[in-house]
Amino acid sequence: MATENTRILVDAGLSMRELRRRLAAIGEDLNRIDAILITHEHADHISGLPVLARNRDIGAAIYMTRLTAPAIEWGENRPARLEPFQAGAAFRIGDIEVQSFGIPHDAIDPIGYCFEAEGVRIGVATDLGYIPESIKFHLRRTDLLLLEANHDLDMLKVGPYPWPVKQRVMSRVGHLSNLVMSDYLMQDLDSCTANLVLGHLSEQNNHPAIVEMIASEVLERRGLKTTRSIAKQNKPSQVFQF
Repeated sequence: MATENTRILVDAGLSMRELRRRLAAIGEDLNRIDAILITHEHADHISGLPVLARNRDIGAAIYMTRLTAPAIEWGENRPARLEPFQAGAAFRIGDIEVQSFGIPHDAIDPIGYCFEAEGVRIGVATDLGYIPESIKFHLRRTDLLLLEANHDLDMLKVGPYPWPVKQRVMSRVGHLSNLVMSDYLMQDLDSCTANLVLGHLSEQNNHPAIVEMIASEVLERRGLKTTRSIAKQNKPSQVFQF
């Protein structure tokens, strides 16, 4: 998320080179990022972080929960610009208000975020096994929502993962299925949410066409004009401007 004065990056699961390339593709510069906010310690969310933290050209403060920080292998020293906080805390970075909230996932202290600036509210909720009432509360009044649509249950059940991994993905501390995503859109998506991005799709156990079909049917049944898009793993997503 970015305003004229503040730029925030959520997670750093790509290499510094790839992250720099993708930011450049949308007109942003990694060296101008003010803060990097981490959701949890799994590799696909922090694999590029230790290198970023050691790079002297990157001055971004690094925010994560107090319990998450010790779970990351920083190398010889933790970065001096680490800003630990308690899960559930609200704080301000530049002119952006940040609200963190706990999520049900099999990490040490996983969180999602809502960002608010200049009257615009953005929610980020991925890597969660289900959507409790507390998260539904935080995701109200969002102008843009990034929500997980990780797997199709039938594809997962017959897919290549070992059974213990399938059980983990389907558990209440795993990942959101298309079915749970669909139920949320039908029953809980705020009608004021103008933009919906569905992300964290499994390459083996889901397909963008399935996710698009499900979301389209639900939004049409509700009569909502919400713009929707699917986040891809190999290129930057659409840039939203308000």
